[in-house]
Amino acid sequence: MSESGHLEIRPLVEHLRALAVPALGRMYRSEERLFAFRLRRTPTGDALEGISRRYTAISLIGLATEDDRAVAEALHGQSLDDVCEHLIRSVNGTSELGEAALALWAARLLHHSAARDALRHVQELKPVQSPCTTVELCWCLTALSVAGSADRDDGLAEALAARLLSLYSSSSSFFAHWPTDATPSRLRAHVACFADLVYPIQALSYYYRATRHEAALSAARHCAARTCALQGPEGQWWWHYDIRTGRVIEGYPVYSVHQNAMAPMALFALEEAGGDDFAAAVSRGLQWLACAPEIRGSLIDDRAGIIWRKVARHECGKAVRTAQALASRLHPSLRVPGLNWIARPGWIDFESRPYCMGWLLHAWPAERVARLGSRPVALGRPTGTGT
Repeated sequence: MSESGHLEIRPLVEHLRALAVPALGRMYRSEERLFAFRLRRTPTGDALEGISRRYTAISLIGLATEDDRAVAEALHGQSLDDVCEHLIRSVNGTSELGEAALALWAARLLHHSAARDALRHVQELKPVQSPCTTVELCWCLTALSVAGSADRDDGLAEALAARLLSLYSSSSSFFAHWPTDATPSRLRAHVACFADLVYPIQALSYYYRATRHEAALSAARHCAARTCALQGPEGQWWWHYDIRTGRVIEGYPVYSVHQNAMAPMALFALEEAGGDDFAAAVSRGLQWLACAPEIRGSLIDDRAGIIWRKVARHECGKAVRTAQALASRLHPSLRVPGLNWIARPGWIDFESRPYCMGWLLHAWPAERVARLGSRPVALGRPTGTGT
């Protein structure tokens, strides 16, 4: 901590990393060799709920660059290879493309001997023809494009990149949430969420590094530039966007994982592919996490050893998002006014999910943190209300 009461970026990221590993350990179910779906604060204490193969794969991706001590702490002494092998066997019995893609990504990063089985399963699920989401397409493309084992399918990667680029709008620089032949809701057909922007940036950046496909890099660069231009005044990465106009439809919730992991990992992937440097936007995102004005404090809870999930509006269900989607559907410039008064942002979602910690470690491996410069960030304590 500096004399001015500010924390520099590098110590902040090191602090986040130090929270991530024990948090993963709390959310790991060693008997199942899978991570829980979430840890949630309840009136009787923090409780684990469910299991998630997706979150297990993402946690393995994050732990792939960690040292033996961190892996042992997160996996209760079990090995990455054993957990990955169990995950692949478990996923191979499902038709869930997202799980299969993430398992392949983890297996290739770890140079696991079962990566070939994971690849075969992805191929069997036919992701180019599947009515899957943009995010799932991106995970497939990244899994085939990252540096890792030799278990890859260049023809499939090329077809996936072509399908992903077909979802790109040059007028808005954004990607649709669903392929045009798989849109489940006309009301939300024009709505993309933050994940629909960052995962394509990441996937196309990795694909460019593997193939030098110029259109892939161009789309990633334009999407990143537009996304960063729309970043909130206090560093918020907003939630819903209009793919027709490139404007924000609804900003909230603001998720901690977007601030400390998903935006950084996508923008770093682009920079390493020869794209632009968005370090200032990454720093602003961290600054919001450290001291969010909506709650006059931080989602980083040292006492609980957790980074809480999000800051949302005080509202009933998803009323505001639904209202803004409907209004913008009627006309691209139409928005429901006065929502910051009617549904004030400041509600804290007191839960955490393993993938948040996994992506944090993936975005900020120790080698990257060691190269960080200094940028002051103010810290605070959470004073908002939640569950």
